[in-house]
Amino acid sequence: MTSAEHILDLRDFIEASPSSFHAAQAAGERLAAAGFTQLAEEEHWPVHGKFFMIRDGAIIAWVVPKQVTATTAFNILGSHTDSPSFKLKPKPTTGRFGWLQAGVEVYGGPLINSWLDRELQFAGRLVDLDGTETLVATGPLLRFPQLAIHLDRSTNDGLKLDKQQHMNPIWGQGKPADEDLLGLLAERAGVDAKTIGGFDIVVADTAPGQVFGAKNEFFAAGRMDNLTSVHAGLVALIAAADPVEAGGDQAIPVLAAFDHEEIGSGSRSGACGPILEDVLTRVSDGLGASVSERRRAFANSVCISADAGHAVHPNYSERHDPANLPVLNGGPLLKINANQRYATDGVGAALWAKLCATAGAPYQEFVSNNNVPCGSTIGPLTATRLGIRTLDVGTPLLSMHSARELCGVNDPYYLARITQAFFSSAV
Repeated sequence: MTSAEHILDLRDFIEASPSSFHAAQAAGERLAAAGFTQLAEEEHWPVHGKFFMIRDGAIIAWVVPKQVTATTAFNILGSHTDSPSFKLKPKPTTGRFGWLQAGVEVYGGPLINSWLDRELQFAGRLVDLDGTETLVATGPLLRFPQLAIHLDRSTNDGLKLDKQQHMNPIWGQGKPADEDLLGLLAERAGVDAKTIGGFDIVVADTAPGQVFGAKNEFFAAGRMDNLTSVHAGLVALIAAADPVEAGGDQAIPVLAAFDHEEIGSGSRSGACGPILEDVLTRVSDGLGASVSERRRAFANSVCISADAGHAVHPNYSERHDPANLPVLNGGPLLKINANQRYATDGVGAALWAKLCATAGAPYQEFVSNNNVPCGSTIGPLTATRLGIRTLDVGTPLLSMHSARELCGVNDPYYLARITQAFFSSAV
């Protein structure tokens, strides 16, 4: 796969993944088509082969070749399926003055102004009273309309949006008492609205991803934080799976795509939860490992936490470290922070340099300006929870947390190549 082919495949994956639940399903469909078997958590798991499991909006996939032992290490790529957005509140049908509106709550830390004046959709899951889950994606349905400049001449001097007052999207005309947004979602999903007992619905942009630029060097789309990493991990695991399964001196490759990273990862499907440890423990148990042998395996394991990072912004260069100025198409970022907001240390940095050399792919370092505190990732959480050596990397972006983000067409491809080298190695 070339970088041009990879970016178009990423576009298709993003379009199929308007919510974390859709992302997990889309990833599972790709894995199943590549010969992976889906396992249910409540059932007995086989040991050797290519497998994946889905828990809510998270998915974990792995390959266990027959020659591994109870102390074989795990090579893990960690990522996340959720993106900053808005989430539908209970009693979602609102409105006034003839407008039908929706009650939504801010999810994570979106660049709120970037969501204005876009054709958006609702996407997520509906849950019947019997526990049956049905995914729904409405297609273009709603919009956050901006106030015309004629009614606020100061808008260009500093737009200020009240999250409660101004971020109530319109989705139709009529009286809220006569309409039912949840009923519309049920109709689009093909289920009976009367049977719905719960829902997890977010807002997602509907515009397709687009390659552009003087030399087609840029790619813009929604949800690249962090579907670029989920997709790179999928591509890499599928490519590495059959050679790994056939034999050789490899670690056990694992793709872990968590949910809820944008709101702190504190859930049963987030990186603070037990999902990854549950899978690793069950694989270890299947290999007959004692507690001591499992700890030996963990001691030799590595987790690459792959999340998006910041490219230098040409209009705000003072916000970046003056000596570390990553650019688009310069390669994935090795993310470093003295206060362990990123988990990279010297050993992890050396390993990353080795993997990039093996893959023949460039990379760049990212460190924050001392006056601009950085965010954090699943990296420190995974390192703290499991004691596995972890390093933080990611695709450089502009407009991170915007409804529509920007990357270089080559960087996601480089990340997939490096990840494939990682999955195919014994480190």
